[in-house]
Amino acid sequence: MLSWEEISLRLILAAIFGAVIGVERERKDWAAGMRTHMMVCMGSALIMLVSSFGFSDTAGNEYIELDPSRVAAQIVSGIGFIGAGAILFLKPTTILGLTTASGLWTVAGIGMATGGGMYFAASVTTVLSIIILWGLQPLQKKFSSKFQNKTVTIVTKKGLSPRFVIDRITDGSNLDYNSISVTKQSKENIIEVKLEKPATTGFKDIIADIQENEDVKKITWNK
Repeated sequence: MLSWEEISLRLILAAIFGAVIGVERERKDWAAGMRTHMMVCMGSALIMLVSSFGFSDTAGNEYIELDPSRVAAQIVSGIGFIGAGAILFLKPTTILGLTTASGLWTVAGIGMATGGGMYFAASVTTVLSIIILWGLQPLQKKFSSKFQNKTVTIVTKKGLSPRFVIDRITDGSNLDYNSISVTKQSKENIIEVKLEKPATTGFKDIIADIQENEDVKKITWNK
């Protein structure tokens, strides 16, 4: 049986490891932030302790057969419920939260490793997780088209016809458009243009010219 000092050390380390990864998610204002990651990691460590040492009083009984891995194995499948709650389906083609969900699953593994006394494995996984979540993001944004400008939203005053903006956008542009939508409100028009491929320099120049119009209130780019 472990001493109370060792039990405390494992639970505290699990909370710290979870907090380190949670802070990275917290700074992006995701629903699953620091406290969620801390609880998942520490809870996984506790379950691992229970699985490994919680049945020591019945060990050795010839009528009882214990498998320490059975309780811990349920963490792997059970954490999927929390991960699913972190995934947001905004539109049929827009899904957010997959990275957070996979992070929670990894944090559960870190907690299991810490609860099992595998401090080095838990520490290395924590460091690698931070590198993946935070350190590699600038590199991904640079080379992945997913993070490049593909959607532009133009907000104009009510007096400016949406046709003027649409004709200006499509005139002389060789880009493929996924969709062009117009939403008319009481005081303004919202024109959303979605591109099949990232915007070219020529298309951005057209948008810059449109922005010079005094009836254009705001133009925003999204990935």
